[in-house]
Amino acid sequence: MSYADLSQARLYYVIDGPADAPALVLSNSLGTCSDMWARQIPELSKHFRVLRYDTRGHGKSSVPEGEYSFEQLGNDVAELLAHLNIERAHFCGLSMGGPTGLWLALARPELVGKLVLCNTAARIGSAEGWSARIAAVAEQTLENMAPTLVERWLTDGYRAAEPGLTQVLIDMLRRTPDAGYSGNCAALRDADFREQVASISAPTLVISSTHDLAATPAQGRELAGAIPGARYLELNTSHISNWEQPEAFTRAVVDFLTE
Repeated sequence: MSYADLSQARLYYVIDGPADAPALVLSNSLGTCSDMWARQIPELSKHFRVLRYDTRGHGKSSVPEGEYSFEQLGNDVAELLAHLNIERAHFCGLSMGGPTGLWLALARPELVGKLVLCNTAARIGSAEGWSARIAAVAEQTLENMAPTLVERWLTDGYRAAEPGLTQVLIDMLRRTPDAGYSGNCAALRDADFREQVASISAPTLVISSTHDLAATPAQGRELAGAIPGARYLELNTSHISNWEQPEAFTRAVVDFLTE
């Protein structure tokens, strides 16, 4: 197991692929961890030095006290890259990983090669919605909320056809510390990049999903339209698109990053 002790957090990370290949950072969604990318690694690691990590408050990473911000989450990645002597990397983030990538592309553009923003938006949800989620976690705990939350992550058809793989995500969410989850909800509550994304210079691919209620296709098209030169792809999945259609997702990422 590999850990990096950074200025504000201790991050767990995994590296796959050749040491001399271009670097690619994978940033997990809210309530998951670096394991969410497991089905992408065999193919991605043929082309890239793949660095996946558990966002602070998730998985095996530390849970700093209080609320978080995307400045903190982005700086965690910047410090992790410095720790590993990686000067520049492609970045692929899903859901909450998207705003982390947006922050990096805006504040530290020298670190970012190409940008893949998946099932995300420049503004995810509402302040009221995230405040309600934080309150619900305090009252009910993720242990109890996980099955209902995961219903929004995957289509009905997938959950019926793949109960085992659905349960893996439920268990992943249940292992997420309540305090870490809520700290990241606060970052989402406070983040709004809509007026800034036009300044992004990194070549960008936006991947949305037809049945995603958390970050809708309309929001994905809006994001792609706001970033100069960005491309848009829509998959026939729900929120965790890389889990539901791993082959199509991975192929799209590889094609974009290697062209």
